[in-house]
Amino acid sequence: MHQFISQPWPWYVSGLAISAVMFLLVFFGKNFGFSSNFRHICAACGASKYSKFFDYDWRSYMWSLVFLLGTVIGGFIAGNFLTSTEAVQISEATIQDLGELGLAAPTGLQPTEIFDFNQVATLPTLVLVVLGGFLVGFGTRWAGGCTSGHAISGLSNLQLPSLIAVIGFFIGGLVTTFLLLPLIF
Repeated sequence: MHQFISQPWPWYVSGLAISAVMFLLVFFGKNFGFSSNFRHICAACGASKYSKFFDYDWRSYMWSLVFLLGTVIGGFIAGNFLTSTEAVQISEATIQDLGELGLAAPTGLQPTEIFDFNQVATLPTLVLVVLGGFLVGFGTRWAGGCTSGHAISGLSNLQLPSLIAVIGFFIGGLVTTFLLLPLIF
């Protein structure tokens, strides 16, 4: 059983799981998105004493906080007990592009030159982490939600702002891939 669970699964398994979750959320009148949990956590910790933005009934969003907790626990279990020894399968073109940037093909999930604890103190990694974290936080707030909220929940509800946000996410990804990464590396 462990062998079956720890191997990479086909894409359609995730697609069916996401579809089932979205159906249940729409059925119960809920919206999906993780970035709103930051607000709920701050409100639960008493931030309403300092800002009206956090003055609301955060308990009505307890289901979202439980979902977040389940995701963290699930990620921990998957990362520590269900890891596959099989390397990520990526195209030869991607391996060649990584090589041109001075990065080796990943032996795990990400290139170790970027996502290894030994690389944290290097300038390129610090730039990626600090600037990337700022841009993700700013973008999430400015777009009124995160990628999962807009791309999964917003598009499922046929919301035009979510479509515009998702197009922006893709443009940002293309700019990062083809303009910023070559400049950093």
